[in-house]
Amino acid sequence: MLKEFKEFALKGNMMDLAIGVIIGGAFQGLVKSLVDNIIMPIVSIFTGGIDFSSWALTIGAGENAAHINYGTFISELLNFIIMAFVIFMMVKMMNRLRKDEPEAEPATKICPHCKSEIAIDATKCPHCTSDVE
Repeated sequence: MLKEFKEFALKGNMMDLAIGVIIGGAFQGLVKSLVDNIIMPIVSIFTGGIDFSSWALTIGAGENAAHINYGTFISELLNFIIMAFVIFMMVKMMNRLRKDEPEAEPATKICPHCKSEIAIDATKCPHCTSDVE
C-alpha cells in the first residue's frame, strides 16, 4: 500500500498540482495586497473616502448582536474577480504558447459495402470480401 501511495504521489500531474497550489497561495497574498492597498483606496476616493472594510450591518442589540461585514465581502469579491481574470489571462497566454499537434493521418477507413472498419491501404474488405478503392 505504501508503494502504491508513493507511485501516486510522485506522478507528474500530482507534483504539478502541488506546485500550482503553493504558487496559488502566494499569488493570492499578492492579489489581496493589491486589492486592499491599491484598488480599495482608489475606489474609496470615488465613494467619498469610505473604507469598505468598515461597512457592516448590525442586527440585534447587546451581546447577542450579529455583525454582517458586507464591506469585507466586497473586498473579497474584488479579490476573486481579479484572481479569476489573471488566471484567465494566464491560461489564454499558455494556450497561445502551446504548440498544436498536427492531426494524425487516419489509419482506417470504412468499407462502402458492409460499413466495417478496415485498414486504409486495403483493396479488399476482409469482412465482406468486396473490392474497395
